[in-house]
Amino acid sequence: MMLYCLRHFALFGTAFVALALTPPPARGQILVYDPSNYAQNVLQAARALQQINNQITGLQNQTQMLLNQSRNLASLPYSSLHALEQSITRTQQLLKQAQRLAYDINQIDQAFQRTYPQTYAGSTGSQQLLTDAQARWRNAFAGYQDALRVQAGVVQALDTTRTEISPLVSSSQSAVGILQATQAGNQLIALQTRQLLDLTALVAAQSRAQSLDGARTTVNAEQARVQLDRFLTAGRGYQAQTVQMFHQ
Repeated sequence: MMLYCLRHFALFGTAFVALALTPPPARGQILVYDPSNYAQNVLQAARALQQINNQITGLQNQTQMLLNQSRNLASLPYSSLHALEQSITRTQQLLKQAQRLAYDINQIDQAFQRTYPQTYAGSTGSQQLLTDAQARWRNAFAGYQDALRVQAGVVQALDTTRTEISPLVSSSQSAVGILQATQAGNQLIALQTRQLLDLTALVAAQSRAQSLDGARTTVNAEQARVQLDRFLTAGRGYQAQTVQMFHQ
């Protein structure tokens, strides 16, 4: 409709230019038809019409460009950020709830100096050896339990992934502009990043459990060596005694 009006305006303008370029006859003069002058006026009117048509085409192009820019600036109506943040927060909470030996460098160093010594002195009491062995067993047991809890959290997060990936893919495919396509792509990348974070947490929990169990086995071997030496040391360990098995 707008183009139709502009075209009629151009035709009206052309007629107006042609009339304006035709000099009016003076009073008392006889109007004489001049083909050359008429042709010149028509040529000027055609040029004016061409300029108006060019301006109309330019306005149409600018209007289309503005429409395209408005589509490119349209924001994506769907966002999965809140669901992703909640899933990441749950995984972080599971890691922070690690029992006994947490993911803390200073706490680990202190525990290994106290409960996981490289060697035991021969004078170490039996009660101390027993207490340390029980502490190492509890740490290993807690590590495996924590790993299982993180595994369960990762499996539960698969429901979030399945719920969010379908609308994100649909939003990406139906994006009407660059901004919507970029936002949908960024959210898909965020979803993949959350999966990588879950995988990292799972590997860390499993490695922690295996490390605690491995450390327990290593220190237990050293403790067993000390106890065996003590048992075989004359006067401290086993002492032979006469035992009467049968009575006459």
